[in-house]
Amino acid sequence: MIYYQKLVSHFQTINNFSHLSAICGWDQAAMMPSGGNQARSEAMTELSIHIHRLSTQSELGDWIAEAENESLSNTERASLREIKRSWQQATALPEDLLKAQSLAGSKCEHAWRTQRGENDWQGFRKNFAEVVNLSQQEAKIRAERLSTNTATSINTTPYDAMLDLYEPGTSTEFLNKLFSHVKTWLPELTQQVQQKQASENYQTPTGHFSISAQKALGKEVMTLLGFDFNHGRLDVSTHPFCGGVPSDVRMTTRYDESDFVSALMGTVHETGHARYEQGLPKSLAGLPAGNARSMGIHESQSLFFEMQLGRSSQFIEHLAPMAAKVFEQKDNAAFQVDNIKTLYTRVNPSLIRVDADEITYPAHVILRYEIERDLINGEIRYQDIPELWDQKMQESLGLSTKDNYKDGCMQDIHWTDGAFGYFPSYTLGAMYAAQFMATLKQKVDVDACVQSGDLSPIFNWLAENIWSKASTLSTDDLVTAATGEVLNAEHFKRHLEQRYL
Repeated sequence: MIYYQKLVSHFQTINNFSHLSAICGWDQAAMMPSGGNQARSEAMTELSIHIHRLSTQSELGDWIAEAENESLSNTERASLREIKRSWQQATALPEDLLKAQSLAGSKCEHAWRTQRGENDWQGFRKNFAEVVNLSQQEAKIRAERLSTNTATSINTTPYDAMLDLYEPGTSTEFLNKLFSHVKTWLPELTQQVQQKQASENYQTPTGHFSISAQKALGKEVMTLLGFDFNHGRLDVSTHPFCGGVPSDVRMTTRYDESDFVSALMGTVHETGHARYEQGLPKSLAGLPAGNARSMGIHESQSLFFEMQLGRSSQFIEHLAPMAAKVFEQKDNAAFQVDNIKTLYTRVNPSLIRVDADEITYPAHVILRYEIERDLINGEIRYQDIPELWDQKMQESLGLSTKDNYKDGCMQDIHWTDGAFGYFPSYTLGAMYAAQFMATLKQKVDVDACVQSGDLSPIFNWLAENIWSKASTLSTDDLVTAATGEVLNAEHFKRHLEQRYL
């Protein structure tokens, strides 16, 4: 095991630098004053170049080849597989492209934070053009590399190559079929639920909900959900995210003092991400095999917490009294359990993805998928995006974003730094989450656990079947081991029908 151990030592060194990069990235988004962006971007670019050089050292290929002939355990063999995958991804790109992308992404993202609020598409597109150009270059290089691998299809498209970064083993062909099927039943289901809910009466909580009170409520809910505050914290950013490292998870949310619901559900969502990170196996810490399996599996955990648990009747029976107490609204009918249940399951097509209800959310994802797929494959231009966005929003949700860029194509942070291929993970995650819950309910009385306030049996199942596996299994093998079958979208459809009809 000489060469395997060399690889382990080397990749743990890489992880240490990646740790620093993650914390610096969190600080840039949550704490750093705006005047520090240029210097921070340059420093993080330098750090990313250093990590890239460590990840592409010439001897690594020889070490991997030698290690493949060593006597390794199943876990070590899986670890070596992920090390090789990481090395192949790192060596695909030239250093000058990586540097250019880092600088362009930092510049575009930082400017976006102001430009979005100003609805400034013309200003945004100047930086975005370079991000798109560099991402298309990256996609082409990665596709050519993947196409030379006999284990992959020779018809790899540029977008397939970007998708592989987030969803190993998933192809455009698979997603086209999956999402096309969803589009055959989602509009009708949306209409049916809206008709059913048309006669429902409910009250929207109104008033001033101070940020300090919302923080207190969020942390109380995080505690119920098992978040380890000794290894993480909650802060504020323009766009909610979960970052940091497993031993130091950095969550963020955003607050609106006239509406506490969005921040609270955002916190529940990010807590799902955080619990997954905190539950990854310590024995594989610092190694690629110790990372989350895919972004779809990562999203399955956040959506398991937010949608499967967080919006269930039993969970709201805890949530409503918590909110009423924190905001001193115990006698307010808007804070009663039945009203909150109705409020949290309202279906109402809206412009903003992160605020979308559970049923219409996939439409937001499919729209983005179709646009970024065609953009990276060179079938559309970045200048076409606003018009296409408006067209697809009207087709799928009956809403227009004409000339409204901040609530349209500028609303997400993902494209600002070239994260093309990420969006499908959200709906894949919702489907995996529904499948995990369907399986879990066959083994655990989930409703009774949530009603009692003791969610440990639920978390124990997730820890045993998802969190502890990290990347030691392929996505299909992980899902099959946990549920007995590969991804089956019917579980998601059935979940929506049962909850809303």
